[in-house]
Amino acid sequence: MTTIDTRTLPADYRRVAATGVSSAFGTFGELLQGVLPEADGDFLVTLPVARWAVARFEVAPHTDVLEVWPPHKKKALRLASMIMEDSGRPAGGVLTIDSTLPEGKGLASSSADLVATARAVANALDEPMPPRRIESYLARIEPTDGVLYPSVVAFHHRSVRLRARLGSLPSMAVVSVDEGGAVDTVDFNSIPKPFTAADEREYVRLLDRITGAVARQDLAEVGAVATASARMNQVLRHKWSLEPMIAICREVGGLGVVVGHSGTTLGILLDTSAPHSHGRLTAAAQACQELAGNVTVYRTLSFD
Repeated sequence: MTTIDTRTLPADYRRVAATGVSSAFGTFGELLQGVLPEADGDFLVTLPVARWAVARFEVAPHTDVLEVWPPHKKKALRLASMIMEDSGRPAGGVLTIDSTLPEGKGLASSSADLVATARAVANALDEPMPPRRIESYLARIEPTDGVLYPSVVAFHHRSVRLRARLGSLPSMAVVSVDEGGAVDTVDFNSIPKPFTAADEREYVRLLDRITGAVARQDLAEVGAVATASARMNQVLRHKWSLEPMIAICREVGGLGVVVGHSGTTLGILLDTSAPHSHGRLTAAAQACQELAGNVTVYRTLSFD
């Protein structure tokens, strides 16, 4: 792809060209993910982290060609095309995405790309782009995390629909390991889930528990629910390091273990406001390094 430098273009082009920039955060896996005993029962609960995708869209009014960089971001390019078509603007453009979220790991990298793209294109076109409109587009592309909302949310990821805003949590550290490889979100969500009616009733209880825990700012309960959900997900996507990570969490005084249910990452949740939190983080990182040979520390987002 050739980058367009609008400074070299004729004055009439520069007057009508427009640029929009926006961003979206990712999530560290999910605090909870499963199936409820109801229609459209697939759901998840987000854990927003301080990693972002940033999208920049520059309208090219003298062409109808749309381009994206990096070139493999085809879903974002398709979304930009859908918005341009619906806006009735017969123009092309250049979409550039810069992300600090690794792909295929369960950190909502694709969802963040798409939400940032929708907002950037809308900004360039001066189009309204409320969350429900974004959801309607994303439902036509792929299952999506609830990264549209500055909050911990319960979200129906297959139908791309908000279930409930649960609120905000104090910022925490996530000491994570990656088991390697990558998972395609669309492929993963096409797998039949082997959950029983008893499992579905347990997910109802876990959703009630996490809803109350967020409302009370009860980090210990948040960690307990995350660990329970990680264990229940083993029948769907087994993680060999889950039980060792739970053991490390217990040894260092962590809150619980959170996983990318449709990804390859696992993380120990730590309360950074607790006494001796730095020592706990160091001990967790050392133990995780010995276990898996790779460690990344994330920070969760807290919202006013």
